Amino acid sequence: MSTESVQIRVSGLAVQIVRKDIKNLHLGVYPPNGRVRVAAPLSVSDDAARLAVIGKLGWIKKQQATFAAQLRQTEREMVSGESHYYLGRRYRRLVVGRESPSRVVLRNRTTLELQVRSDYEAEQREQVLRRWYRERLRELVPPLLTKWETILGVGEVAFGIRKMKTKWGACSVQARRIWLNLELAKNPVQRLEYLIVHELTHLIERHHDDRFVALMDRHLPQWRRHRKALNEAPLGHADWTY
Repeated sequence: MSTESVQIRVSGLAVQIVRKDIKNLHLGVYPPNGRVRVAAPLSVSDDAARLAVIGKLGWIKKQQATFAAQLRQTEREMVSGESHYYLGRRYRRLVVGRESPSRVVLRNRTTLELQVRSDYEAEQREQVLRRWYRERLRELVPPLLTKWETILGVGEVAFGIRKMKTKWGACSVQARRIWLNLELAKNPVQRLEYLIVHELTHLIERHHDDRFVALMDRHLPQWRRHRKALNEAPLGHADWTY
């Protein structure tokens, strides 16, 4: 697909214009800092895109304010007493010394027990927890993926899990693979399911156009509620400069 990208400024805002072989213009504001992006047909001029942005300035600023106020977890020191989330539930962490292989144990629906060697540094403890989150997602995703592959009729699709700074998920149409943000393990399973449906739907319709919205409405009518909840969910600490 032919694409080109330019950047303009509108009322002090940096706006990225990406031209593609599409029919309609789409305006988006993206976390974590409210980046503004216009996906436009190849024939749309910079001036036309600028007018579209000007017409939505109030909405853009509202979205940016939402991102600015979004809760974000402070950087974890990986010691006892800190809070961590798993499937939407908040847990207090208890660090327990252990010479045998490290592991994570959930106790009484309130405590996340991190069993690691006493000489582990914060980063090593973080790796143990991150590996545990990844293992839990690898257990949760396959049945949901199989369910929605069948419902949507998209055939078999591969999936991967990785840390992503600005997206909850992504879809590689050519490779027939979806990517899921590791942070989804901290959210209720309904939001994970929404992301899977969202990314699989891109195999039917690449763009967030009317057809895409109609497909989401048909198969997962409550999808907007899950999208809103994800956008408002506490984010893991991250250095967003890159």
